[in-house]
Amino acid sequence: MKALLSIILLLTAIVAGPGCGRFGNPSNDTTGDRVVVISPIYNEIIWALGAQDHVVGVDLSSTYPPEIKGVTTVGYHRALSAEGILSLHPTAILTSEGNIGPPQVIEQIKGLNIPIQSFKAKNDSVDGTKALIREIAAFFHKEEKGEELCRNLDSQLAASLEKVKQYSDHPRVAVIHFGRASNVYLVVGKGGGGDAGGVSKMIELAGGEMALEKSGMQRMESPEIIAQANPDVVLVTDYGFDRLGGSIDQIKALPGVETSNAAKNGRIYRVEENQLNYFGPRSGENVAKVAALIHQ
Repeated sequence: MKALLSIILLLTAIVAGPGCGRFGNPSNDTTGDRVVVISPIYNEIIWALGAQDHVVGVDLSSTYPPEIKGVTTVGYHRALSAEGILSLHPTAILTSEGNIGPPQVIEQIKGLNIPIQSFKAKNDSVDGTKALIREIAAFFHKEEKGEELCRNLDSQLAASLEKVKQYSDHPRVAVIHFGRASNVYLVVGKGGGGDAGGVSKMIELAGGEMALEKSGMQRMESPEIIAQANPDVVLVTDYGFDRLGGSIDQIKALPGVETSNAAKNGRIYRVEENQLNYFGPRSGENVAKVAALIHQ
């Protein structure tokens, strides 16, 4: 296997060599690029821009749009396969900063001088998302389409916020997410960075509030975590929900869930991870979808 990997590394270096300097080129010419994209939000934006023809590989957490499932996967973003990536002969890897691993795989890729690019803008708010859309649009020479996506995001968000005004209640929501890297169920708290921060802001925009005060994500190791929060609504992201066979009884068997008001009142729902966990081009309309879930 080591000998095979060495051959792959050598061949990839030869193929990738001519494109290695592209990220330092102000012309930003991406014609003919073979890009591996390890980020759900980057991939969603690229597909929305119509630049997906450049993408030859994606990570397992990139599930939207549905067509992306036809693209070769290179592993989970923190458990990447060097062989899988290098076999695609990429000229560049696009990923959120500090969000990939394991370290030895990254070192192998860097050793071949394959550029690993992270965009500066962060999708931690609507304004941040629009900045990211514009940055990726410029990278792929899709500026006009990028501006269209930003206008649509603004108009759809305004329409969704009008719909949210019809709800007088403010349900307390617990979000359960299955962490594929740690192989455990996690519960999302109020605020924090990364996916947790995106979830918290989405629930707030949808007219709810996070039931757990502790920020970030924590393992569901104790029944007390959910029991003490006693949420009115429990949302379970799709992968974790489906992993339990779509059974509400199995969801209730998770620590502390069965005694919550959400379980007693039948308010446990499946939600698409890509609708809830991060801001993207569809977040304007997703606010209305999440609101409809938590207020029913």
